[in-house]
Amino acid sequence: MHTDVLHWLAAQLGPDADPVDLAQRYERLGSARAVADEMLHERIATLLAEPLRVTVNGVATIDHASNVAALERRLGQLSSQTAPDDGPVGAPEMILSVPLVARPRR
Repeated sequence: MHTDVLHWLAAQLGPDADPVDLAQRYERLGSARAVADEMLHERIATLLAEPLRVTVNGVATIDHASNVAALERRLGQLSSQTAPDDGPVGAPEMILSVPLVARPRR
């Protein structure tokens, strides 16, 4: 994984993202956008697994609903941004290489 990709992922996911974990995910998924998408979905799932709002009467209230909304917005913004490993705009998704072989003459 190039340093440009690592810096882009850190900008999308925050400085607390583990570079080793990012590199392993990049190897498995093949693109920076897929890594960011997976990590944001995991963060949302982690927040949703616990109660979004906890209130201790007269002491404190903890509300994670705005955190979930912010992560969902961030996930939506990823589609409009260009990742460093994205191909040029309008380029085909996959380039197929076919070797040319001379046919025997008759």
